[in-house]
Amino acid sequence: MMVMSLKNRVKKIFKKRHPPVDKIIIKNGSETNIDPNFFYSTGIDKGLFEECAAVLYPNGDIDLIISKLEESIATDYNHNIIIFKNKKELDSILKKQLKDTKDIGLNFDGLSHRDFEFITGSLKHNNIKDVSEDLMKARMIKDSEEISQIKKACHIADKVAGKIPDFVSKGMHEYELAAEIDYYIQRYGADKPAFLTISSFGQNTSKPHYSHGDNKIEYGDIILCDFGACYRRYNSDITRAFVFGKASEKQKKIHETVFNAQKVGFEKIKPKIQARKVHEVVNDLINNTGFKDLFIHSTGHSLGLEVHDGGVGFNSGCDVLLSENMVLTVEPGIYKPNFGGIRIEDDILIKNEGIEILTKSDRSLIEI
Repeated sequence: MMVMSLKNRVKKIFKKRHPPVDKIIIKNGSETNIDPNFFYSTGIDKGLFEECAAVLYPNGDIDLIISKLEESIATDYNHNIIIFKNKKELDSILKKQLKDTKDIGLNFDGLSHRDFEFITGSLKHNNIKDVSEDLMKARMIKDSEEISQIKKACHIADKVAGKIPDFVSKGMHEYELAAEIDYYIQRYGADKPAFLTISSFGQNTSKPHYSHGDNKIEYGDIILCDFGACYRRYNSDITRAFVFGKASEKQKKIHETVFNAQKVGFEKIKPKIQARKVHEVVNDLINNTGFKDLFIHSTGHSLGLEVHDGGVGFNSGCDVLLSENMVLTVEPGIYKPNFGGIRIEDDILIKNEGIEILTKSDRSLIEI
């Protein structure tokens, strides 16, 4: 990634911050507590960088404080690199780097309590400010490099969606379909699945966050597949519905309603409207059919380094004004207990006059 692009990302974070801070520290913990903002600001798309830190400056410069383990990756990114051997040395480096710095920003949302105590112990003579919201606001608007990575992740997901009818066979278990999806996600070039793949059959499709189990497919079952690809840390998120055999009239009607609800959502999205307005039109359409109150989640969420990237979503409580270069999902669904559910989910990029749909695979109810 170009150095100037990274500098602009860092500058954007500082521009969001009021009142200003002099420096920002992004600190990673262990693998279960890795801060995506570390990779957003540094542009690094490989490695774990456990226990490493980035010190950001208002002019866009970055100091990378890293373990020897990650040096061979970090040298590709043109940052000032400082190597530490142990936690005591990391503490000493942080104190030296931030000496005489008055106001320092920390991402409170991304720190474990232990790391917070460690860092604030090193900086006890400084004013510590929470910059969590500023980081989130900066990441809400994607730059050209981020959009490129997301588009690649969407392309991979589309290719996998197109293969699903080839995977499904009589007697297949839900977990077997999930395994096929995950295999092809990486075979087609992703680093990994974006999240735990959902592949549900029959009545299990009425449970939106069901993943997969040992249920066997039966003739006439709805098949719901919700999955995504992670490409260079950026994610896609897509849901497609199928029927094993011939779809019933009721299944077709549910799909048609969801399809139409997604379409009105697409048409509503444009810059400068409140995000909740999109959810309202989608929810109203479904509630004015025979499926009232069976749409039980939000219409969509922001997407990027995290599958639920934060800051903005199509839900009843979000008054954020939509802006060009936001990336979100649009995913209405209808879930009828003891029958089944259908969701259609696509990823969209907001543009000046509307949207670009980034996931382009067939959204029809395919009979397998």
